[in-house]
Amino acid sequence: MAEKECELGDEQKKEIAKWFLLNAPSGEIQYIAKDLRSVLNDDKVYDEATSEAFPLYNKFHLICLELPCRSGDVLITPYNELEENQFIEPRTAQIVTIDHVKQACTEARPAADEELASPYVEEFRCALDAEILKYVEDAYPKGVCSVYCVDGKDAEGPGCNFEFAVVIAAVRNSPKNFCNGSWRSVWNIKFKDDLQVLEIKGKLQVDAHYFEEGNVQLDAEQEFQDGTIFQAPDDCAISIANTIRHHETEYMGSLEASYSNLPDTTFKDLRRKLPVTRTLFPWHNTLQFSLTRDIQKELGIGK
Repeated sequence: MAEKECELGDEQKKEIAKWFLLNAPSGEIQYIAKDLRSVLNDDKVYDEATSEAFPLYNKFHLICLELPCRSGDVLITPYNELEENQFIEPRTAQIVTIDHVKQACTEARPAADEELASPYVEEFRCALDAEILKYVEDAYPKGVCSVYCVDGKDAEGPGCNFEFAVVIAAVRNSPKNFCNGSWRSVWNIKFKDDLQVLEIKGKLQVDAHYFEEGNVQLDAEQEFQDGTIFQAPDDCAISIANTIRHHETEYMGSLEASYSNLPDTTFKDLRRKLPVTRTLFPWHNTLQFSLTRDIQKELGIGK
């Protein structure tokens, strides 16, 4: 007698649904959610899964949403989150309320003074934001960026330490052509006035999904560490932007080089070094092999 199938509980169904949502490729979570609603056929479980998964997904993928009245854009990140569903947009000094599941801004209001950085910190932040914006406009066709003060926003003058997070995101979604992808980079800049140095740490993440007649995904990341000296706001901004440009350009070049060499390196490594014949495969002279000729010879065809 066949064993009776075990029925999953609501909690198990929710966790499985969350896993699929959180692992959706860039720009594809809404498609996954639509299919999950049909598969689950349970609005309660679906609503619980989406309400927990979408905020995490949106912040991890650094999604960009349009502000109400088309007054600009806001990035959804862990670095500008104030309260649940509320995020600060420092360039326009607005506090935005987000509907995570719909991935839309529902409300915006001017930020209060206590929610903004001090004039001293803001001078450094604005200078860096301007330089990063110029870099992103030059390097990423559909890139967005922002600079957030994540520590020491109330510093009033020299002698105080503070920290910024530079967030850069670029998305290229083309589901009609069966491909989606994103570039995400976060740079943490620690301004150490007592040591007169800046510590720069960065993390780059690149995702790509190609699904025409198959399913191929790229998920790459790289971390960097650098530094420079503490200077005036404009000089600090230029130095930081140049450092970020250098590392990101270098990493992009390494990605391009590695994928241009795939046929000669990675694909070779996917097969045995020595096949069952115990003979190395002559990659540089593959024309000597003819599957059709060998089959004809074995079957006696064409004689």
